[in-house]
Amino acid sequence: MLAASPRVKKEFGIKTGSRNFDIPKDPRLMVVEPSMALYLKVNQMIINIFRRFVADEDLHIYSIDEAFLDVTASRRLFGDKLTIAQTIQRSIWRELRLVVTVGIGDNPLLAKLALDNEGKNAPNGLACWTYEDVPEKVWAIHPITDMWGISSGYASSLHNIGIESVKDLAHADKWKLKKKYGIVGLQLYYHAWGIDYSVLSDKVGPREKSYSKGQILMRDYYNEDEIIIVIKEMTEDVASRLRRHGVAASGIALGISYTRDIEDRGFKHQVLLPRSTNSTAELAGHFIRLFKKYWVQQPVRQIHVACSKLQPAGHEQIDLFTPPDLDERRHILDETIDEIRDRFGKDAIFRAYSLMKGGTYL
Repeated sequence: MLAASPRVKKEFGIKTGSRNFDIPKDPRLMVVEPSMALYLKVNQMIINIFRRFVADEDLHIYSIDEAFLDVTASRRLFGDKLTIAQTIQRSIWRELRLVVTVGIGDNPLLAKLALDNEGKNAPNGLACWTYEDVPEKVWAIHPITDMWGISSGYASSLHNIGIESVKDLAHADKWKLKKKYGIVGLQLYYHAWGIDYSVLSDKVGPREKSYSKGQILMRDYYNEDEIIIVIKEMTEDVASRLRRHGVAASGIALGISYTRDIEDRGFKHQVLLPRSTNSTAELAGHFIRLFKKYWVQQPVRQIHVACSKLQPAGHEQIDLFTPPDLDERRHILDETIDEIRDRFGKDAIFRAYSLMKGGTYL
């Protein structure tokens, strides 16, 4: 499941990530196929409404359906933070007939916690948490995994050192936390006190540009050949984006997650390539070798491929062991396929293995 309504979550326990077989046969439930293009279009319409109230530097798109707005500089124009939140809600409802929920806080962390732990269930879809509310509201967050930044893995590790709640975390020895978890330990400690010094206008760019693609499979994949087909399809998508942006990669990373029904969670490994490339066939070969090296015959449910260490494509290093004519043929083939898809759509031409069992391209 990509998304579930609040009522479905509450009454049926269905949530994002639930499998198709988890859904009971109930006439009250409606399963709707996603339309990503429409979702992105409407999402952009909502962002444009946000831009009426804040400058771009005070708007941070957190995910495809969440954003942070710093309204500090907007209050003289539109009123206090509660008035601005209500005006945005009404604007989105009036223009798009969509209901949005809002978390308001003294900083981005408190706003996020207010949204997740109160706003989404509030009758008016609004919640406001301040520093004064920390003992009453932040420390009361339960289970501890409902605290932003605390995964089930961290929760288990914190449990092992006697920390069961956010309140326990706030009263732990912060230096011991730093020793055990590094800088994340200090972050966890300060977050438990509601402290977050982030300023949205202080943008921090990515340390390194990369291109990637991740996919949750519709079923568990046991067969090596089927898994390799999906890896090839995903590699082709990423390689096409590399070529479109005129870059080549000299590093790759492969992440494989196994089915949730087994203890082994999977693996993630990266490797430097002998030369930079944006060739679909060449990159696919590297990803497949990486997969075969670390896969231990466990059922695969999620795959993630990434290409990094980018440089201009014209600066690719010549490989003494690859015949020049093979390089040229690969280049012409890739360029031709890209041009056909750009002109006629992705379904106009595709590899034959995408028709085989396991293929997800179509």
